[in-house]
Amino acid sequence: MKVYQSVLLLFCCQFLHTLALDCSMINGNLKQIDAGMGSVVGVNNFNEAFILEDNVFTKINISLKHFTVGPAGQLGVNAANNIFKLQSGSSATVPKTSSYCLWSLLNLSSKLLIVLLGLLKQVDAGGDQILAGVNMYDDIFCLNMDANDKWPSSNTPWVQPNGKLKYYSCGPYSCWGVNIYDQIWILRDVSNNVCSGSGNFVNIGGLLSMIEVATDGSVFGVNYQGSLFQRTGVTRANPAGIDWISMVACPNGHLHVSFDLGVLWVVCVDGSIRKCTL
Repeated sequence: MKVYQSVLLLFCCQFLHTLALDCSMINGNLKQIDAGMGSVVGVNNFNEAFILEDNVFTKINISLKHFTVGPAGQLGVNAANNIFKLQSGSSATVPKTSSYCLWSLLNLSSKLLIVLLGLLKQVDAGGDQILAGVNMYDDIFCLNMDANDKWPSSNTPWVQPNGKLKYYSCGPYSCWGVNIYDQIWILRDVSNNVCSGSGNFVNIGGLLSMIEVATDGSVFGVNYQGSLFQRTGVTRANPAGIDWISMVACPNGHLHVSFDLGVLWVVCVDGSIRKCTL
């Protein structure tokens, strides 16, 4: 099925113009990158976490396998799938220990690090102040704006939409994800107080291994062959868009992608980083 769908995606895209992007190389080496609200973060193969400061990726003192930034804040997950949220400040009320996951507070480069209740392997902060992600079993979870704003709390009211996805990303009015077969799915009518949206995922033609939705609703993804794509025609009235267009930022293939404020951030298969203007 994966090979068949890959052929379909490549077939539908061969009639579209392949856009060669205008990119510059940024020093550093990453496996995952995320951009939102004017900030850029990422992690490398050693699970070292970085924040872009003055066009330089600066290492912070925490181990993460996935790092995200957006309207919902700066969040990450570590190798044990614990969820971390970075906040400005120096103090907070520490809730009682839960049997499901421990809470703690640490000082981290002038930020307050909170270990949140729950376990996720990938988390996304790009929605309208909502959080979303998937756990080790590919179960999907999200958290509405009110609950996110009240962290830390002894009770984290996660919402669990139906379905299974290995990667999940949300924007201002929809969420997109891919499953273990690299099939692409969209959840419409997402809002800051209904992170589960319409409740029904709809399949989008194509095949991607990862997908990211920007804070303006733009959708980008990379397939297992390292090809980079953008979804065209995405609007609030038509969140599913029209088609996929192929793009090239890396000479030898693409690994991860994120978009914010007119800039596409791309990690190449060799870990090098490209900053591309659209």
